[in-house]
Amino acid sequence: MIQSRSTPAARYGVAFAAALMALTGCSPGASGTRGASAGATSASAPSPAPLAWSSCGKNLECATIEVPQEYTEPEGAQIPLAVMRHRATDPDQRIGSLLFNPGGPGVSATETLRNLPKTAGTPGAFSAEVLARFDVVAMDPRGVGQSRAVRCLTDKQRADAAGTAFDPAVPGGKPLPRLLADAAAFTDGCAEHQSKKFLAGLSTDNVARDIDQVRSALGEDKITYYGLSYGTVVGPMYATLFPHRVRQMVLDAPVDTDKWFGNPLPFLNDVAVASERTLNAWFETCRAEGAAVCPFGAGDPQAAFDTLIDTLEAKPLRIAPVEGVTPGGELDGAMALEATRALAGDQHTWPLLTSALLAAQDGNGAPLYTLWSSVTVSPFPVPTAMFEAHTAVRCADWQTPAGIAAHKAAATKVVTEAKRIGPRAAYSALNCARWPAPNKDRVPKPLTGAGTPPALVVAGRLDPVTPHHWAENMTRTLDSAVLLTREGVGHGSYGTNACVDKAVDAALIHGTHPADGTVCKTDTPATTRPLVPANG
Repeated sequence: MIQSRSTPAARYGVAFAAALMALTGCSPGASGTRGASAGATSASAPSPAPLAWSSCGKNLECATIEVPQEYTEPEGAQIPLAVMRHRATDPDQRIGSLLFNPGGPGVSATETLRNLPKTAGTPGAFSAEVLARFDVVAMDPRGVGQSRAVRCLTDKQRADAAGTAFDPAVPGGKPLPRLLADAAAFTDGCAEHQSKKFLAGLSTDNVARDIDQVRSALGEDKITYYGLSYGTVVGPMYATLFPHRVRQMVLDAPVDTDKWFGNPLPFLNDVAVASERTLNAWFETCRAEGAAVCPFGAGDPQAAFDTLIDTLEAKPLRIAPVEGVTPGGELDGAMALEATRALAGDQHTWPLLTSALLAAQDGNGAPLYTLWSSVTVSPFPVPTAMFEAHTAVRCADWQTPAGIAAHKAAATKVVTEAKRIGPRAAYSALNCARWPAPNKDRVPKPLTGAGTPPALVVAGRLDPVTPHHWAENMTRTLDSAVLLTREGVGHGSYGTNACVDKAVDAALIHGTHPADGTVCKTDTPATTRPLVPANG
């Protein structure tokens, strides 16, 4: 993912509630072309029929659109894509359709749209003003969600993978021979359960072409676009292939598209280092606030954390089952590290992280275990339902070295540069190194979006997944773009910061932008003070 997104408290939902209960002792009561270049001429897909909408929720409508599996064969195999829209709440002031991609790759856009009313205050949550003026349209990209989601593993294989212990001190979590065997099993499963032509067609350029089919079926001359994380790869691709179809574009938590479509090993190294920086920011803030505010580690949180991870790895904590929340199990060091990585990546969840670490230190692993089980999006491979789609899209886009020597060198580098997160990130491109369905007709970079209105690029100063220098690179790569920076720690800014919200709404609705280089301060200072226990 990338997406690979570390989520604030509201998005964890039930997991956060369960963790709090465990902490306090309470009971849980027109189409594009495909060829050697963006402007190359090839067969074009026929214009799609208007979408046949049906009601599927409050103010929601759902439809399915058939698109070519390969745009070089427009009359060949077709792929059904799920589409959902939230109708503008003020039809008289409606501007048009706003398409969005919430990231991943592998995150379902339709599910995200359905849950938006429940996730106010989280990245990508559209304001009431935007919802009033636009039909917000979500398309599950090919291979994702309800659009023929990629499946490479059987349910048993997935369960076995989820139950496999990782060693946080070993690059990749396992000895290299086992990692290679896992990669072979995964890629063989992909080749067995999916057609190679389908897998090869999961590339971002095809997703952009699919978006234009949706645009045409909506009857829109132009669309407005908002992308988060991996969605900032989709947006520039669409703007480069279809510049005359873009009304406005906002790119939040941007990916460096030059790196995305190149060798993924430096790309993944950047992600690990970014994640390590946010963990270090938690350590530094805890130490600076002092033991009276942040009691974990009594002034030396790094040493206390390393000791806790080693202790849990040597002797995992048993977790009792809680009906409707968790089947129970064990919390080991690798799981605690993964939960910490996610929680440290957003300053809004730092108090919960402090509380969960203190509980684990006292022998109560339920909060960290519950939070670990809710972490379904990661920049590195984790055995979740989204993992297969996430990997398939990355492998279709990336130019991954096939030789193991390059992966060994990259593992050595990332472990050196990111002491705690680096081992988890090492060897995370092995599946793509032996991917059975190479994409042989990539759109050449760079993705400049030449001919589109200026894009608003929004970046967090300390982002655990997409480091700030990626936003700077994207702003330089795009033909016309304005960079807005949010101070603080977190992945994704729109919906989490009043200053950013105002700027993004102005860009989407009015097409106006702040001055390039504008900085938004964090709304509330970050603190590691643990949560005040509720009355149980």
